[in-house]
Amino acid sequence: MSDEATTQANPGGPDAKETLLPGVKRIIAVASGKGGVGKSTVSANLAVALAQTGEKVGLMDADIYGPNIPMMMGVPAPPGKEGHKIKPAEAHGVKIISMGFFVPEDTAVVWRGPMVHTAIQQFFRDVWWGELDYLLIDLPPGTGDAQLSVSQIVPLTGVVTVTTPQEVALFDVRKGIMMFKKVNVPLLGIIENMSFFVCGHCGERTDIFSSAGGERAAQTFDVPFLGRIPLDPAIREGGDAGTPLVVAAPESPQTQAFRAVAEALKKRVSDDTSHTSSSTLSDMVKKFKEPMGHT
Repeated sequence: MSDEATTQANPGGPDAKETLLPGVKRIIAVASGKGGVGKSTVSANLAVALAQTGEKVGLMDADIYGPNIPMMMGVPAPPGKEGHKIKPAEAHGVKIISMGFFVPEDTAVVWRGPMVHTAIQQFFRDVWWGELDYLLIDLPPGTGDAQLSVSQIVPLTGVVTVTTPQEVALFDVRKGIMMFKKVNVPLLGIIENMSFFVCGHCGERTDIFSSAGGERAAQTFDVPFLGRIPLDPAIREGGDAGTPLVVAAPESPQTQAFRAVAEALKKRVSDDTSHTSSSTLSDMVKKFKEPMGHT
């Protein structure tokens, strides 16, 4: 990523960036260094868990090329219209927008960066979000156009990184931190997904993807560790069926894990002094000798 790209001015100017979503109190991006870590599943369950605590929650699916949120949330009806704006779909108490509503399931979105930027901008500008306590943005994996666009268009409260426990995850987290540091977005914490598996027959715990990689990453970067989500078939089944686990099995240990993460995130953003400044991020990345390469 070039310095020119990361410092590109927001087309609407700083005032437009601050006032684009006046009714939204907190805008939190959910990111991952690579695909396959269950980021969208975490986003969906985290959004519903927050809504179940009485918060007004929106969920934006910013993965333009692979939108999965409508399926995972089991949206009963597509978006409607609110005056001249799009009225978000709603499921499980969460307002939802996604490119998945606007393209056929068997159609690939083949767009260059500027078109991705325009689509994400429309999700903010042309959607009637109303009053929200939290707007979660499910980003695509990696550090590309969508991440840069979101950071330019709206003032993010911060970003949450989802990772799996294995050592290689540390390098993926590092890439994400480096990218968000360049655009001055605070890192609110790390969530370790697929932490372990407990056999439903014998109760034995197995660390399929090693253990504690996410916690070690949080310690390395000196940011909060928000919690662990275990690996369980019921979580996948809930996503496939359009009923997030926190709705399908409200008393399960897995649901309690999602709720604990939601509470940790709420506590994190409720304390203004806990936000990670860009200078703190700069101190973090000094621990690594090699800078992020240009893309």
